[in-house]
Amino acid sequence: MTIATTRRAALATPAAMLFMPRVLRAQAGTEITVHYAQPFIYKEAYDAILAAFARREPNIKVTYVTTPNYEEGAQLILRQSATNQLPDLSYQGFNRLRVFAERGIAQDLTPLLRAEAADPATIGYTPNLLALGHFGGFQSGLAFAASNPVSYYNADLVRRAGGDPDNFPTSWDDVLQLAGRIDRLGDGTEGMWFTWNGDDWMFSALLFGHGGRMLTEDERDVGFAGPEGLGALRLIDRMVKEGGMPNLSATAARQAFTAGKLGMIFQTTALVRGMKEGAGNNFVLRTTGMPVIDPAKGRLPTGGAAGMLTAKDPAKRDAAWKFLRFSTGAEGQALMVRNTGYLPCNQIAIDNPQYLGAFYRENPLFLAAVKQIPISIPWYAFPGTNSVRVTQTMVDNIARIVEGRATPEEVQRDMAAEVRRLLPRRS
Repeated sequence: MTIATTRRAALATPAAMLFMPRVLRAQAGTEITVHYAQPFIYKEAYDAILAAFARREPNIKVTYVTTPNYEEGAQLILRQSATNQLPDLSYQGFNRLRVFAERGIAQDLTPLLRAEAADPATIGYTPNLLALGHFGGFQSGLAFAASNPVSYYNADLVRRAGGDPDNFPTSWDDVLQLAGRIDRLGDGTEGMWFTWNGDDWMFSALLFGHGGRMLTEDERDVGFAGPEGLGALRLIDRMVKEGGMPNLSATAARQAFTAGKLGMIFQTTALVRGMKEGAGNNFVLRTTGMPVIDPAKGRLPTGGAAGMLTAKDPAKRDAAWKFLRFSTGAEGQALMVRNTGYLPCNQIAIDNPQYLGAFYRENPLFLAAVKQIPISIPWYAFPGTNSVRVTQTMVDNIARIVEGRATPEEVQRDMAAEVRRLLPRRS
């Protein structure tokens, strides 16, 4: 087998800002295209999986297509579905599988799973893990990576500000107090940063942490127009005014944090490996659980991605299924966890110590997310064809708080009205 690197642009569009990473060439055989988002988090994991898969399946050639984030990845697949240019396999954020299932783009994976095992749990796909990719009344995807939001903090800055690095605050009030003290240390140091932009996931972490919900139970109206939604928005306002949160992009915030100029940052556990490498010897990095507003009712969203099969050609479909199965199997999941910070989505990888037992013992920074699994619930998927627009509407409105252009009350009112207009009309 010959291994080479190439770039292909057959599926690229300038608006999607696509990148074309590694391709492993095989002898004459089947060629498939696999899409995934967020290479700044996933690249090392997908490259490791691809190398291992190529050793197992040398006659399948895999070309990766990437998009900068989940939202652009969803838009890409929607566009390419209309022009019949879909990749053969796409890894989408959990909250976007619903729209692909409802539009008939995602294929039902149940028959393929049943062909391998009468009970999918025997090959690691337990009911709770399958539920992460079950939308539209069928198995529209297989969970590849799961996450919840965690607290990253600079132990050196916490100590300088009078805090105890071994006992990070567990309430938002205490977090904001500590962040404010760090912000006042001077020398360009800032207190904190919370991931408010990109998508609705981290806002839902605050909302769910208050015991709230995105839509009402019957999905006929917004669920964040009440006190829980206002509490979440007011907390973002307090982060700016009391915690010293600067208006930064996610990339700039990560750079500031790993440079030692930001006291704490609240983001997905998927960034643990990158944060650890970025911090290096600059400071002592710690992680812990993220506070919830209501300790009794509070929950956190399960983020991450699932693989969605889209190939129609039988040979490509078979090859894409083999890649999806490998990436979500025990070996692929162990490679994914070691190269990111995500939680595994195969029960065999979780239970069998040969895969990840020693890893977690030797890497305590990865444990914060594991401990939050009991309060984690699914990432909400908005119904209808406007789900991507709903997310962007929410991000645009929250930006008004961070930029000091509107109060939480004004943002809640406007965001609720705009999202209502985008929801499916029910008779």
